[in-house]
Amino acid sequence: MHVQRQTERSKLFHTYLPRKVSQPMVASLRDRLFEFCLLFLGILLGIKSATRDSARRTSSPIWPAMVHLTSVVQPSQGKGQVQLSSEEDDFSTSVYGTRFAARELPRTQMPEEQMPREVAYRMIRDDLSLDNNPRLKSVFALFALSSFGCLASFVTTYMNQEEEAEKLMTESMSKNFIDYEEYPHSADVQSRCVNMLGDLFHAGDSALGTATVGSSEAIMLAVLALKKRWARRRAEANKPADRPNLIMSSAVQVCWEKATRYFDIEDKFVYCAPERFVVDAETMVDMCDENTIGCVLILGTTYTGHYEDVAAVSDLLVRRGLDVPIHVDAASGGFVAPFVMPDLAWDFRCERVVSINVSGHKYGLVYPGVGWALWRSPEHLPQELVFNIDYLGAQQSSFTLNFSKGASQIVGQYYQLIRLGRRGYRQIMSNLVRNAEYLADSLRDQGFVILSERAGRGLPLVAFRLADVVDEERQYDEFALARQLRARGWVVPAYTMAPKTDKMKLLRVVVREDLSRHLVDALVCDIKLCMETLDQMDRESIERMGELIRHHVSSSTATASRRHHHHDNPHHPQQQAHSSYKDENHSLQAKTGKTHAAC
Repeated sequence: MHVQRQTERSKLFHTYLPRKVSQPMVASLRDRLFEFCLLFLGILLGIKSATRDSARRTSSPIWPAMVHLTSVVQPSQGKGQVQLSSEEDDFSTSVYGTRFAARELPRTQMPEEQMPREVAYRMIRDDLSLDNNPRLKSVFALFALSSFGCLASFVTTYMNQEEEAEKLMTESMSKNFIDYEEYPHSADVQSRCVNMLGDLFHAGDSALGTATVGSSEAIMLAVLALKKRWARRRAEANKPADRPNLIMSSAVQVCWEKATRYFDIEDKFVYCAPERFVVDAETMVDMCDENTIGCVLILGTTYTGHYEDVAAVSDLLVRRGLDVPIHVDAASGGFVAPFVMPDLAWDFRCERVVSINVSGHKYGLVYPGVGWALWRSPEHLPQELVFNIDYLGAQQSSFTLNFSKGASQIVGQYYQLIRLGRRGYRQIMSNLVRNAEYLADSLRDQGFVILSERAGRGLPLVAFRLADVVDEERQYDEFALARQLRARGWVVPAYTMAPKTDKMKLLRVVVREDLSRHLVDALVCDIKLCMETLDQMDRESIERMGELIRHHVSSSTATASRRHHHHDNPHHPQQQAHSSYKDENHSLQAKTGKTHAAC
């Protein structure tokens, strides 16, 4: 962790240029000379101002010891309303932030308005990406997959494709970020990102944070901080600290189970229900006891994208007088909710929220892996977890589980934050919500049951399942549909829902930046075609076809004569479970049959 304290606001200097004045068609030489003189004077003034500003910065400490987040005016708390961007995008910083990404490509008429060249290129390229790859020639040509069709992951695979961004990140790959003495300016870039995120999450002036390789590391750090703080308070009260517990939803990502197991913490789950996919506030607070180190709330579950009600749990803890801290897992929602539902109270506006994690490589729009962990104040990050490193005559505080790593992803995050700005993120997230809503409407019209939140009240994804029918009327399930879609180039995950939801099966489409409207149309058409294909097949044929698809798409060496089942072949590419550990029975998946959603 590179946690630094910002000693003063960055100074801005203004270049004084003449105001543009309308002139006659033929301007006199005198007027032109006068305007030129004013312009020259403005440039000189700007240079002097910049020089003075540089001198001020040089005279002050360059690398203070801790990140010091600026104070933020606290807005009123509330449920929040969805606010989609309606701003003009003539100067949009992202192809997928333009209005064209939320429209269908012209098919029958020439459009009246122009389309920027980079937008036209990307939209057409996305459309053509659904073609089979001519280099993948075999008897299984039907299964040649497009590189585009992965709709399973939240992880960023498209980063504006701007030469400047890729060049900056490439130039930073060789820098060992942890070497603050050799690369102090790269470390300062992290501080800037932490400050910007703190401002976005309504942190106070004593907040602090660090970069991580992803939300998993950030969560490990947050759990350690919760446990150490609880243990210290127990010791001060002369009470035992040998049975800590952490309360969370059964829909948590697997890294939470890892954290509790690795750090000897009892995990207490608030189970979902067939009609409720988030925690119940009353149930969660009722489970708190003197050994509870904290409650975990998720801003966007990996299963259905729902936002859990952080404010409700926080308010209930306050009303009952329970000093139990809250950690918010905002891995995905941390870069969505502030731009789509800015009035939603889920962050440091809630009194009991003490720490937040967010993934930069998800909706932060940076290639993997980069994440962020933020704490409300040093009080919630015990001193014994932080190590001081002396460099350039100053103390640098460090709190990480990793050590050597490149600086490229942190530089990439800073580039996106200042390149896109709030307006750019708002436009992109608004388009994602519009496309997710369009997909949900299209699937509902085909008879699917939509399980995810609608109209921007959750993550921009669509979780859906087949409608209930008598068993004899349908010979296939969601997993069979997912395999058929895989054969057509779409990676749409099917999985079983969290425990105690009647073993519900569902599919999920993550709407990322590069899933534009016309690609949504193509997906909907292929889903309809796959359903029609499955309707005409018997159960045995469906299972045989599914096994063939599974085997082929996971092996680049498949031939017509090789049809070994990967379940029986220990060398098959999909056989990744070690024989000594494949029968583990301590996870939720092993105990209940739940499968973790792809993240």
